[in-house]
Amino acid sequence: MKKRLNMRCYGMVQGVGFRYRAYYAAKALGIGGYVQNLMDGSVFLVMEGEQRDIDMALSQIEQGHFVQIDRIESREEPLQGQREFLIKD
Repeated sequence: MKKRLNMRCYGMVQGVGFRYRAYYAAKALGIGGYVQNLMDGSVFLVMEGEQRDIDMALSQIEQGHFVQIDRIESREEPLQGQREFLIKD
């Protein structure tokens, strides 16, 4: 079953390749959405796809050498049918 999750990630998530890891993981798993750095040092991540694929993408992101996600605030949103994944500035 597909979901759209709106996630705010805290920890060592900026300046460590998080957005690029998210991009490549999402593309490989067919997840739509986007990733964006926020001014407070957190990262905003929207992923739309199967829950197992979203979980796998998050696991792949955390495997980065310097990435450390301490906490994720997450909420489900209505599906939007987004198929591409973007890196936003």
